[in-house]
Amino acid sequence: MAGIKLSPEDSEFSQPSELRPPLTLHPSSLTTIVLSLPILGRLRATTGALWMTISVMQMPPSSDKEEPYVEVDNSMLGLQSHWDATYAGDLANFHVHGHAGEVWFGAVVMSVVASWTKNLCIDISQGCMPNLSDFKSKSFEQFEKDLARWRVLDVGIGNGLLLQELAKQGFSDLTGIDYSEGAINLAQNLADRDGFTSINFLVDDNLETKLERQFQLVMDKGTLDAIGLHPDDPIKRIMYWDSISRLVVPGGILVITSCKSTKDELMQEVDAFNRRRLSSSQEPEIPKDQDAPRDYPFKYLSHFQSDSTSVLGVVGSLVVTVAFLRG
Repeated sequence: MAGIKLSPEDSEFSQPSELRPPLTLHPSSLTTIVLSLPILGRLRATTGALWMTISVMQMPPSSDKEEPYVEVDNSMLGLQSHWDATYAGDLANFHVHGHAGEVWFGAVVMSVVASWTKNLCIDISQGCMPNLSDFKSKSFEQFEKDLARWRVLDVGIGNGLLLQELAKQGFSDLTGIDYSEGAINLAQNLADRDGFTSINFLVDDNLETKLERQFQLVMDKGTLDAIGLHPDDPIKRIMYWDSISRLVVPGGILVITSCKSTKDELMQEVDAFNRRRLSSSQEPEIPKDQDAPRDYPFKYLSHFQSDSTSVLGVVGSLVVTVAFLRG
């Protein structure tokens, strides 16, 4: 049998008042769950410090004695081969049953992220955010029309449903990239079926992107989480921030949604990138007759934490969304 076990840890925050009991699943369901769950292992709650441990418990059918838990190798979730296999299965399932596949963090959270992002852009346009002198104040009605002008990129799109939600909010210049061709094929099929035919989908690795265009709004829903599970996580994270900084136009916005990092942890990552970029731009070997690389550090803008989300039927506060401005 397979068991789902919750193991809360001490926290300065209060725990959710009620949790559903652990699920008991037939072994035949395990493969589907392992392939469809976006983040296995330990998922850190951003408000309640709730930790979820997904473990496999093996037991002979004729015995009541439980064998020790076998931990899932989380590093598999950081590898392209895992996602190629996952999205190949999701694509086949779509063609047979019309299913969209796993919605990372749930459909409700995805919809709220899109709506919150739109409102953030409106606030910026009206000069409601501090230290945003590059943006001119506009009326609400004027900015609603301008949403179509925002160049929007979603990195690591999976099934691409976040882009559909952004289209519903009024954004129309939408591009989605993923290094898995299966993900791009699935996202394209879903967009065509649902009537979002103007979204541009490209097979591209955001760590080594070939995109030459810059975007005013860049979205990341779970991609940095997956990178954090790669065996070469520290190197990959450096590559991530270097690449993202080139994709976001100066004055643009980066919105990261995560179930593994808190707001403070994401801010620490941004601060480390800013310090590294500043240090690099001041290297003495730059010829005096050349300008030093212009630095555009990211600045914290705003954040919100989801009320709740569900993973395998277990409800808890798990997801944080943080927005940064590229100065």
